[in-house]
Amino acid sequence: MRIDLNEIQHWIKQSSRILDLGCGDGTLLKFLIDTKHVDGYGLEIDAEQINLCIDKGLNVIEQNLDRGLGNFADNSFDTVLMTQALQTLHFPHKVLDEMLRVGKECIVTFPNFGHWKARYHLATHGRMPVSDLLPYEWYDTPNIHFCTFKDFEVLCRERNYKVINRQVVNEASGQLLKDVMPNLFGETAIYHLSK
Repeated sequence: MRIDLNEIQHWIKQSSRILDLGCGDGTLLKFLIDTKHVDGYGLEIDAEQINLCIDKGLNVIEQNLDRGLGNFADNSFDTVLMTQALQTLHFPHKVLDEMLRVGKECIVTFPNFGHWKARYHLATHGRMPVSDLLPYEWYDTPNIHFCTFKDFEVLCRERNYKVINRQVVNEASGQLLKDVMPNLFGETAIYHLSK
């Protein structure tokens, strides 16, 4: 399991109600159902991913997150999750508002486009970086909103989101540096938010 998904499990309460936005193949949701005994639902737009969720026995709904979460009542979930999808949305701030409307809390993970490797690649090659974490060229990437940890924290302040917890993780080395200078050395952000 990806390192950000592994960290998220520690912030999920036993037997809680979970909505997983952009749930992909359902790996995280299935894990939380099996280990935390959550009552969980997933939203996904990709038909192949939806079929993989169904094969795992998960409750999944086909839905475009940019169209909102109007089919869910206020506070109908304890926690709403969205992993590695924030940067792919047309209106990420509106989806965050919706997450905190339908959930008491939300957990969001996203790649840090301010990581030193991305900065170095731009400075030395003059091109957008392609890596294991971001394996797309600029013209075919699903990522349309590039942000850094600092950008996200400014958004949280502007929209009055309370940051309950923040974790910065790396798939490889640099564990100490990511804690000292997260915006430069952290690869992936994990934010736990409430209103």
